[in-house]
Amino acid sequence: MGDLSAGIVVIGNEILSGKVVDTNSPFLAGELRPLGVTLRRISTIPDELPLIAREVREHHETYNLVFTSGGVGPTHDDVTIEGIAMALGRKVIVHPDIADKLKTFYGDKINAARLKMAEVPEGAELLTDMSLNFPTIKVENIYILPGIPEIFRSKFETLKPRFSADPYCLKVVYTRVGEGTIAEYLNDTMRAFPELLLGSYPKINHPEYMVKVTLESKDAGYVGRAFAHLLTVLPEGSVVRTEE
Repeated sequence: MGDLSAGIVVIGNEILSGKVVDTNSPFLAGELRPLGVTLRRISTIPDELPLIAREVREHHETYNLVFTSGGVGPTHDDVTIEGIAMALGRKVIVHPDIADKLKTFYGDKINAARLKMAEVPEGAELLTDMSLNFPTIKVENIYILPGIPEIFRSKFETLKPRFSADPYCLKVVYTRVGEGTIAEYLNDTMRAFPELLLGSYPKINHPEYMVKVTLESKDAGYVGRAFAHLLTVLPEGSVVRTEE
């Protein structure tokens, strides 16, 4: 299986202006991690062609997988397709299969604005699924997804079987003392296990614990040894509970 890296490009003035809250990137982050895919970056940018092209190109060249969210509708500010085509040095074409689906779906209500949603970067692949009204557009390593959360999620569900990497092994320690108390023990664990992914997340006014500590690795034995080490060095009575 190996390792897979990913980046997300969220596109939309409405996100940056605070008119709409982005829920797609947190959803995708939560879905990719259990698949063993390492999400390395989330970028949020406006509906501006040069910025879209630059950001998508950088993601495309840096990560194994790229997901875009937003900007694929029928209105003037939906310029994601054109931006991705620009990033890859491709033309924008009208895909006849999508155009036919749109004409069937809208019937006599079809118009030029709706037909705009049949535009794709030249050479794009259409990923179809019986559960979807319209295919997902993929070009090279870029998966082009809509901004509407319900459709974004349903499309990603059909894509999940494509992404398979070595899974992360996760162990969790909850402490009843704060980060200032446990910091030296976390540092000690990192010195002993420098490849460990160690996270420390304080919680204010939680009735059970003060800090949630996570230990992750794709090597189950490695994270197991680090987990045992941390439990050994933490002060007696400081651990509320653990999760393995």
